[in-house]
Amino acid sequence: MTASASGSTMRKRALCLWVFGLLCASPLALGEPLAAPAANSPVLRIQGSNTVGAKLAPMLLAGFFEAQGLNSVRVSPAGKENEQRISAVDSSGRTYHALVAAHGTGTGFAGLKDGSSDLAAASRPIKDSEHASLASLGDLRSADAEQVIAIDGLAIIVSPDNPVSSLSVEQVASLFTGEIRNWKALGGKDVPVELHARDDQSGTYDTFKELVLGVQGKTLAADAARYESNDQLSQIVSSRPGAIGFVGLASVGKARALAIADGDSQPMLPSKALVATEDYPLSRRLFFYANPVQQSQWTRTFLSFVHSAAGQAIVAKSGYIGQAIDAISLSPSPDMPQPYQTLATQAKRLTVNFRFDEGSARLDNKAQRDVERLIDYLQTTNKTMSAAVLVGFGDARGDPARTALLSKLRAMAVRRELARGGVLVKEINGLGDYLPVASNTPSGRIKNRRVEVWVY
Repeated sequence: MTASASGSTMRKRALCLWVFGLLCASPLALGEPLAAPAANSPVLRIQGSNTVGAKLAPMLLAGFFEAQGLNSVRVSPAGKENEQRISAVDSSGRTYHALVAAHGTGTGFAGLKDGSSDLAAASRPIKDSEHASLASLGDLRSADAEQVIAIDGLAIIVSPDNPVSSLSVEQVASLFTGEIRNWKALGGKDVPVELHARDDQSGTYDTFKELVLGVQGKTLAADAARYESNDQLSQIVSSRPGAIGFVGLASVGKARALAIADGDSQPMLPSKALVATEDYPLSRRLFFYANPVQQSQWTRTFLSFVHSAAGQAIVAKSGYIGQAIDAISLSPSPDMPQPYQTLATQAKRLTVNFRFDEGSARLDNKAQRDVERLIDYLQTTNKTMSAAVLVGFGDARGDPARTALLSKLRAMAVRRELARGGVLVKEINGLGDYLPVASNTPSGRIKNRRVEVWVY
């Protein structure tokens, strides 16, 4: 092939990728125009998590309206605290609007049940009781219903004047139950501990209960101050020397986040890379839940936008972690198994981990979409042919040889999915229960059963 022909081919490919990107960022390019709204009726109604609804959902809706060619996009209060109206007009002057009510994850599922909401915003997975209550709508755990829209880190925050820099999950639990009442017990100043927590309607609090209190079999101290808003809690904590609280990653504000260790893992700050891979002990997924059977055209198109490159860019801009894949360098350390040290020295790790449905070899809902994202990434970076390495891990339960085998089988399961997309993996490894990212508890074992992706 001549240099001229090669350049022509590359230009054609670049043009195709550019056009494809436009199609992904503009859902209407692939479908029919959206129906005009009925008079004074919202085109979309989102209820639920304050973590999602305070900032992220309004930003996504505003970006979505702009992507549809609407003008004068505006976000304004809707008349009640923690409720917002997102409005825009089309070229003919017709007004469109969407409503967001951010009163806690539980209220979103209630809205789906009574039909007052098109989407439930959630900062935790649906509970068994909620799943059963909404069974008449279909399976709310199906891929059509459960949509992971972003990754968040549940940050444990203190005042910038607090010298304590890291805690274990167990120590955090002891603080919030009132067992530790003075920072001096943790190597800090002789200052009483002040507890600040989200309210009972909050998915943030549900996540804290599950990841911190629940695994220790403990309950929140009765004297903890409670808040409906992440931002208000963070503001108070940042100004009080003895205060400690927990918020979503985007709400750390002027407070300082602590590094957290779980079990045998190293203390980790809620950095972008560690949260994106869900290695950070208190990382969590943010969701939209939709009726799996009956979704309006507006709902379907909005969800497509949320998963697009444009939608995930808004997620990143909002302060949460989007699901776009990046390559990061890691420094090798002596505690790494030799194959892993080789990867750390010669390759780069991608900011995606594949996880599985509990008790199953089936990729979970996020992982199924991540397969598509990974294939796109490898195609874009010209790494589809023998450049990627899959590393499987397991939990520390049972026979080590069996754990190592299962970890390799998980990597093989991801390899099969990638092969369907035309990706030839360079090699796979199964490292068993090495390098845990969580404790050996039921929820921790789910996180430890993972497949990492590296590229040369």
